[in-house]
Amino acid sequence: MSVFSDPSDGGSGEALGNALQGAQSTSFSRDAVPEMQDLLSDVLRASKLPAKQRGTNVKTTVDQLVSIVYDHGLLPADLNELIGLATAPSFLDQASIAAIVRNLYPATSVSGDLVIRVIGCLGHGKLKPSLTIQAALLKWLILIQHVVENRHCFLQAYSVLFNLLDTAALRTYACHLLALITRRRHVRPHRIQTLLLLSRQTGNDPALIGLLRVYKDYYPEIIVGDATRGKASAFNHPDSQWRERLDEIRRSHAQRHVARSDAPLDAFRVARHRLKGTKEPAIPEVHTSHATENSITLEEVESVDGFVKNLEKIELPNQLIAILGDPLLQKLLLLRPQAQAHLRACHWLSSYAQDVIAGDSDLYLVDILNMLRSYVVATKMLPPVFLAFLRELMNSWDGVEGRVLILDILTYTPLAYFQELLANIFELLEKRILDGTPHSQLEILGFFNSLLRRWIVNWTSPEKRAIEASQSVAHLVTHVNNLCLTLIQTSPGISTHEKILDFYYQASSLASDSHLLTYTQATIVPSAPLIYTLFFTSSPLTASRVCSVVAKYKEGFQIAMGAAKIDYAPRHIPEFNGFLMDICNCLWRQRALSDEDPNAKGCMIPRPLVGHLSSYIGSLSMGGSLADIFSLSYSPTFSLFAISFLRELEDEVEEQEGLDIKHAGPPTKATLRTLANKNGVNLSWDDYRRGVLSYLDSRGMDGVEHLLSITIGTLRRK
Repeated sequence: MSVFSDPSDGGSGEALGNALQGAQSTSFSRDAVPEMQDLLSDVLRASKLPAKQRGTNVKTTVDQLVSIVYDHGLLPADLNELIGLATAPSFLDQASIAAIVRNLYPATSVSGDLVIRVIGCLGHGKLKPSLTIQAALLKWLILIQHVVENRHCFLQAYSVLFNLLDTAALRTYACHLLALITRRRHVRPHRIQTLLLLSRQTGNDPALIGLLRVYKDYYPEIIVGDATRGKASAFNHPDSQWRERLDEIRRSHAQRHVARSDAPLDAFRVARHRLKGTKEPAIPEVHTSHATENSITLEEVESVDGFVKNLEKIELPNQLIAILGDPLLQKLLLLRPQAQAHLRACHWLSSYAQDVIAGDSDLYLVDILNMLRSYVVATKMLPPVFLAFLRELMNSWDGVEGRVLILDILTYTPLAYFQELLANIFELLEKRILDGTPHSQLEILGFFNSLLRRWIVNWTSPEKRAIEASQSVAHLVTHVNNLCLTLIQTSPGISTHEKILDFYYQASSLASDSHLLTYTQATIVPSAPLIYTLFFTSSPLTASRVCSVVAKYKEGFQIAMGAAKIDYAPRHIPEFNGFLMDICNCLWRQRALSDEDPNAKGCMIPRPLVGHLSSYIGSLSMGGSLADIFSLSYSPTFSLFAISFLRELEDEVEEQEGLDIKHAGPPTKATLRTLANKNGVNLSWDDYRRGVLSYLDSRGMDGVEHLLSITIGTLRRK
């Protein structure tokens, strides 16, 4: 475990490394650059000859080689050749070897054997590379350790690397690499003593202090605070530009060989945020102390395989509030839930809420909310104490800071008794956010839409189907009805209408649930004024979507009532049948605003006003009546599509057979009959209307045909 920045945290990381492993099994010859092979052969040949016996200047050849390597990277065979050149005695000058080491960009994963070969050349000896080259090789190991195939090779060579701490020229990079690979089993008393002694001898070398702090994370009771009080190295990435270039090379190579999505990801590690010059994280990080020799800590988990293998043996960390900021700990408690763990996290949050209210907290609210959102997104659960924290927060919240975060978190509110949630959470939320503007109202509508979507998912789980839950879903729809009625007055635009219809289209899926119909009498359909207002809008797409929503409700009620075999007619069913009949009267039956049919409400237009409108329409020279005015032919919304359908049909017939006359529009049953008698298009009234419905359907307005086809008997038989 390391509390310092890991080079593998940035860029494409280990996921890219795993994606590239499959690429090594392919033929590398097609990727090899012929010029590189020639230059590599020249350099290897020159390394075996003294400078005076060479026929060419090897430095020029090395410069050309490293330039190509920078562009294309190295395949395993070429990388192995150059590592052998750098680690074995040769006649190349130090500057050329150093240039080669600085440009060892592996295009694929690095084998563990190659890592062992590099580590084996480190230390003192006549046949060893110079200390400058050794330091460069150590730095290279830090840069590529995240792309090594089997990182267990580092653990096997831990003792060798630790013994390099005596060498001042290698100490900084050796400490950095050790900090990255140290695990609990490596922390031994003799190593602690060695580090303490070296620290005193070197005047508290920052690299040694940094490594001591890593050891202290595993055994804080053994290493006292005074030993690590000096300035510590943060072990920042040695060369971020080099790493970026490596990622580009590997990504380019991976795209030619294997899709990343086909390879498993391997990023199961605890989160580490402590970097040089940054403040302490708002939420404590994962640290586990008092672990036994045989126990496994989260800090020691490096892969999904290791996580699954040791799932039941992993020790919980010291501060479980770290669950808010650590995805690996979230996975652990999700797969191995413990009530005590969640309770400890909730107590911390409750204490923080009290500090916020009292003004004593030095943590930023947005930081805490970001952690909370990460937690609920990962666990798909919002514990009751978290809700209590948010309720307390509402008392001092300004309604602006972290608004999006709070709304995202509350969409995970559990399916429970709605009236209680409304009184304790939602009313406070609306009070803080709603400021009389359409924007704030749309934000609340979007929140309830997301909440309903999540509740519907929970509703599919049998254990969630309590009577209270049934009523809560229906009461939520009822509550939003009022909000939508307000919105169509404050923001009567197409975008607002679409968002309202999004909510009701989603809610319509509840209509097919027989359990919901059996246990609740609450209204789960849109209000009639809302439906009428949206249906008579000037947008044909909106009117079509209204028809689609009504059709989905009708199908759902029929399925549910048939499945439950119940004679069920709560108060909202007659209301629903009312606007269903009114829409069909307007579009198909040519009885617009009539209330004479069973269930028809005349679109809730007062009867005296209907009489005045009828007289007015009759006085016009348009030749229609009030009953026809909202039919497909006369409707302000759909008449253009109706006449366009007829015009296109006439053009086709005229091109094939010829026509003596075309319809002037708008088409009626009588005018179509007259048109056929005068050698115009021979089209029956029903065929014309069906053609208009298909025409609308082909232009993305299938809701009209959907509704009429499941409601009108003649269309249903067709």
